[in-house]
Amino acid sequence: MASLIFGSISYLNLLPFQIFFKKNIKNSQLKQIVQYKKGVPSNINKKFKNKKIDAAFISSIKSKNEKCTNLGIVSFKEVYSVFVVDGENKKDIESDTSNQLAKILNLKGSVVIGDKALQLYLKEKNIITKDLSLEWYKKTKLPFVFARLCYNNHSNKVKKLAKKFSITKTKIPQYYLKKSAKSKNIKPQELKWYLEHIYYNLGYKEKKALKLFLKKSNINSLVKND
Repeated sequence: MASLIFGSISYLNLLPFQIFFKKNIKNSQLKQIVQYKKGVPSNINKKFKNKKIDAAFISSIKSKNEKCTNLGIVSFKEVYSVFVVDGENKKDIESDTSNQLAKILNLKGSVVIGDKALQLYLKEKNIITKDLSLEWYKKTKLPFVFARLCYNNHSNKVKKLAKKFSITKTKIPQYYLKKSAKSKNIKPQELKWYLEHIYYNLGYKEKKALKLFLKKSNINSLVKND
């Protein structure tokens, strides 16, 4: 059986899915074939596009025309891990979607994403300028889809896992919560609070928001190239 190479992003916003995924392959035939390629979102995007990864949560901006499930990384209003902070206009090298979102929203400053952005908020709230998810909501009244679970191969296996996750309430064991929080130098209750602002199922509003973001991204790119 051909191996399934899964792109693994170690951000805390995917912790519930990571726990679900490992639990569900542990006692199945998938355990023998799953391999992991670790990286930040921008790196995983490149590997996915180059067909070096079979499935992964890839940045929304890179998901157009790809085969994707109805799972993603979604927020409604504040997300607390994607910011623009005062300073020179600077992209986050780990990001593709958030850099583009800041551009669409015409926000100036440095883009900061992921766990380091969450840590920054929890330690130094006063320097945060804009929460990109909240700024998107202010303009559109819609949630924002940061990433989508997409696949190049093993479509049936990936879609089956996605469907099961969408109807499963994943409970994070206390020891896992403490371990994950400690690894990022935050408190377990802070991690639990943060995850309350993330969800994963793409329904009508989420797909509408995604479509609007991709449309605005195309317009933005055309303007840039004129």
